[in-house]
Amino acid sequence: MKRRVAITGVGLITPIGLDPGSTWDALLAGTSGAGPITLFDASDQSVRFACEVKDFDPENYMDRKEARRADRFLQFALASAAQAVDEAGLANGFGETPEGRVGVIIGSGIGGLPLLEEQHGKLLAKGPSRVSPFFIPMFIADMAAGMVSMKYSARGPNYATVSACSSSAHAIGLAFRSVRNGEADIMIAGGTESTVTPLCVAGFASMKAMSTRNDDPEAASRPFDAGRDGFVLGEGAGMLILEELEHAKTRGVPIIGELIGFGQSADAHHMTAPAPDGSGARSAMEHALADADLEPTDVQYINAHGTSTPANDSAETTAIKDVFGDHAYDLVVGSTKSMTGHTLGAAGAIEGAISAYVCQRGVIPATINFEEADPACDLEYAHHGVIERPVAVALTNSFGFGGHNVCLAIRRWDEN
Repeated sequence: MKRRVAITGVGLITPIGLDPGSTWDALLAGTSGAGPITLFDASDQSVRFACEVKDFDPENYMDRKEARRADRFLQFALASAAQAVDEAGLANGFGETPEGRVGVIIGSGIGGLPLLEEQHGKLLAKGPSRVSPFFIPMFIADMAAGMVSMKYSARGPNYATVSACSSSAHAIGLAFRSVRNGEADIMIAGGTESTVTPLCVAGFASMKAMSTRNDDPEAASRPFDAGRDGFVLGEGAGMLILEELEHAKTRGVPIIGELIGFGQSADAHHMTAPAPDGSGARSAMEHALADADLEPTDVQYINAHGTSTPANDSAETTAIKDVFGDHAYDLVVGSTKSMTGHTLGAAGAIEGAISAYVCQRGVIPATINFEEADPACDLEYAHHGVIERPVAVALTNSFGFGGHNVCLAIRRWDEN
């Protein structure tokens, strides 16, 4: 029999909060994380705003020397992992669980981009001898998983997933399989990203992928609204502790929710645009439902990919209607990216944690900034405020450039 997988810890570093509690409170308050870029001088950029993580001090989680060497995406990873490990009651070690039965999988779409740009500047200005010996190990995307495993002596499965904006959803799905299939008893899984940099902002702006509402950043991310004009770049990290259910019960740790399904697919359509008919997204959701042994009518909430781009939101709506039929109109399809912005490779983990909280608490955050209905997006998107209703099962969608699609299924924990 397949083993059941509990969520026993969560860590969140987001543009609207520096921990799970403050992030959740900001979501329920409808707080936008968007504002003028402060991490660099963006005055010459066509897009001059983003959803930055604010007031983050890495020295709350690591010593000064380690913080100075580590790229910001690694700092976020270590901080969110520490929060999750602490909540799961593992901060003092894994007890009788062998180190080889604890693993780490952390996704990142890009890795240490701030460090890359900084060190490239040194190379051009001062020559090769001034490039830091820490550049390569602190830049590569797998180092988040590596450093977290070193910090906690986790000697089980350990690697990174890189699939653009599906990276951390893939990480969680694969960690889920490792626990379910008996390869590990505990997995630290999630994603991290820090890409509010001159090159990244310029690149996405050149693609015309981002909103250009420089005069009103807080209203720029408006998923499923007729006036949406692109995503708002975000940064942050999300981490989950996934644990074999009986193992968690034996430890007596509170259970936040149960991860029950993982679906994945490819569009095989275009480098950046989703399949217009939503076929890839549909397939991922269908696979997640089948993996979880669910019927479409078992689901009450979908944390949508919901990027606020014209192409994604309509294609995702089409896919949801194809999968759920008439039941699609009974669902709440929310997008918390309306507040966090699009955190790229960290999005799946952040939204997975939020979805677990929705199931646990029966409260669905609003999708803010709604002004005008789009006929192509005609479902219930929580556009008019927080919705309180029981949620037994939630899905969370993540789709990435390259046509990568992931859907995770999460169930409310009920000891009965």
